[in-house]
Amino acid sequence: MMRERIFDNRKLAALLIPLAIDQLLNSFMGTVDTLVVSNLGSAAISAVTLVDSINVLIVQAFFALASGGTVVCSHYLGCGKEGHAREAARQLVFITFILSVVIAALCLVFNGPVLKLIFGEVEDAVMENARIYFLFSAVSYPFIALYDDGSCILRSQENSSLPMMISVAANVVNLVLNILFVWVFHFGVAGSACATMTARIFSMLAVMYKLRSPKLTVPLTGYLSIRPDWTEVRRILRIGIPSGVENSMFQFGKLAIQSTVSLMGTAAIAAQGMTNIIENLNGILGIGIGVGLMTVVGETLGAGRKEEAVYYVKKICVVAEFVIIGSCLVMFALLHPIVYFGGMEPESAKMCIFMVTCITVVKPLVWVMAFVPAYGFRAAGDVRFTMTVSVISMWVCRVSLAIVLARVFGMGPMAVWIGMFTDWTIRCIVNTVRFKSGKWLEHQVV
Repeated sequence: MMRERIFDNRKLAALLIPLAIDQLLNSFMGTVDTLVVSNLGSAAISAVTLVDSINVLIVQAFFALASGGTVVCSHYLGCGKEGHAREAARQLVFITFILSVVIAALCLVFNGPVLKLIFGEVEDAVMENARIYFLFSAVSYPFIALYDDGSCILRSQENSSLPMMISVAANVVNLVLNILFVWVFHFGVAGSACATMTARIFSMLAVMYKLRSPKLTVPLTGYLSIRPDWTEVRRILRIGIPSGVENSMFQFGKLAIQSTVSLMGTAAIAAQGMTNIIENLNGILGIGIGVGLMTVVGETLGAGRKEEAVYYVKKICVVAEFVIIGSCLVMFALLHPIVYFGGMEPESAKMCIFMVTCITVVKPLVWVMAFVPAYGFRAAGDVRFTMTVSVISMWVCRVSLAIVLARVFGMGPMAVWIGMFTDWTIRCIVNTVRFKSGKWLEHQVV
C-alpha cells in the first residue's frame, strides 16, 4: 500500500501561493520607488535604477544565506529533530546579523567610491541622486537580512502565509510614505529611499515579533543569549555560501552589463531599468514557487523519501510553467500603461516595448527548467553544481556575449537580452540533464 505523501495538493498550495505572492510584494519595494521617482526626471530614475542593481546584489546574498538556514531546518524537521532545527535558526540569525552589519558599514564608508567603481563616470545629477539613495539603502541592509532570516525560518515550518501578510503591510507603508515624501513634501530621491527603509524596518520588527510565539515548532527567542555553534554555522554556510556566490556572481554580471548600458546614454539606462523591472515582475511568482520547492524537497529528503522529492520537482515545474506563461501575458498587456504612467521619454519607451516583447516570447520556452529545478538541487545539497553552472553560463553568455554585442556590434540594450536568452537556454539544457541523471540526490545535508 502506497504511503501518504508529505505534501498533498492543499498543503502544497497553502505553502506555494502565499510564498509566490510574498516574492511579488517584496519586488514591489524597488518598483514603487522607480515609478514614484520617474516623474522627477531621467536623472532620478537612472539613479534609482543603478543603485537598485547593487541592492539586488546585496539582498540576494542575504536571501541565499537565509535559504541555507531554511534547507538545514527543513531537513531537521523532516527527520523529527526539532531541537536541532531551533538551534540552526538561532545560528542563522547570529551569523547573518554580523555579516549584514559589516557590509552596511563598508557601503556607508565607501559610498561614493563604490558607485564610481561599478558605474564609472556618469552624469553629475545621476551620481548625486545615486549617492543619496545608496546611503539610505545601506542603512537598511541589516533589517533586510534579519527579515529574510525570519521569513525563511517560518517557511521551513511550512508557514508562508505570515510573511506574505507582513509583506502586504510593508508594501502599504512603502507606497503611502513614498507618495507622501516625494509627491507631497518633495523630498526627492531621499524621500523615496527613506520610505523604503522605514518599510524594511517595519518588516523586520514584525517577523521577529511573530517568531517569539511559543506555539511555533521553531520559535526564536533570547537573542542576546545566542552564542556561536560553529558546527551548525558551517552546516548553514555549506549551503548558503555557494548559493550566495551564485546569486552574487549573477548580480555582479548584471552590474557589469549595467556599466556597459550606462555608456549608452540616459535614454538607454531608463529603458533598460524599466525592462528589468517588468522582467522581474513577470518572473517573480515563478521564483516564489522555486523558493517553496526548497522547503518541500528539504523536508522530503530529511524524511528519506527521494522518490517523493523527484515527484515534487516535476510537479512544481509544471505549476511554475503555467504561472510564467500567465505572468508574461499579464505584464505584456500592462506594458503600454506602465510606460505611459511611468512618464518615460518616447525614445526610452520604444526601446522598452521592443525588449519586453522579445522577453514575452522567449521566457515561457526555457525559463522554468533554467531556474526552478535548481532550487530543488540546492535543497538536496547539490549547491556546488548549481553554483558552477550559474557562474560559467552567466559570465560567458550574459556578460561576455552581451558586452561584445553591445560594444563591438553596437546593438544597444537589446544585446543584454540576447545574452540573457542564451544563458537561460544553456541552463535549461544542463539542469534538465542533471535532474534526469539523479546525481543531485547523492548529497548529505544533516
